[in-house]
This record gives sequence, C-alpha cells and structure tokens, in this order.
Amino acid sequence: MKVFHAGTRLGGRSGRHVVTAGGRVLNVTAKAPTLSGAVEEVYRALALIRFEGTHFRTDIAAKAL
Repeated sequence: MKVFHAGTRLGGRSGRHVVTAGGRVLNVTAKAPTLSGAVEEVYRALALIRFEGTHFRTDIAAKAL
C-alpha cells in the first residue's frame, strides 16, 4: 500500500501537520495478486483516511473490473 500526496503543506496549530492546500491531494495505491484484491486493499485504506471535505472516486477502478 502506498499513499502519494500533492496539494499539501505543513500547517495546523503546530505547523507540523500535513494539511490540504486544495484540489486532489491523495492517491492511494495497492498491489495484490488480482485487480479486485488491490481495489479491496485501497478501499480498506480509504476507510482510515478522514479529513474535512474528504471525497473519493469509486468509478476509476470499477471501469477496469
């Protein structure tokens, strides 16, 4: 599992938290023996990622399945 981030910056009260700077900020990827297994791994990870305005697409992987 890998999570890539862009459109982020250090901020928050301490200046040591990663905060969004707008736009699409995360790309979650996974490897598995099957494509459907990788998709399941990604959605498990997405269940753990929450911040204000969180939105993720479900159509991209669905096109490949």
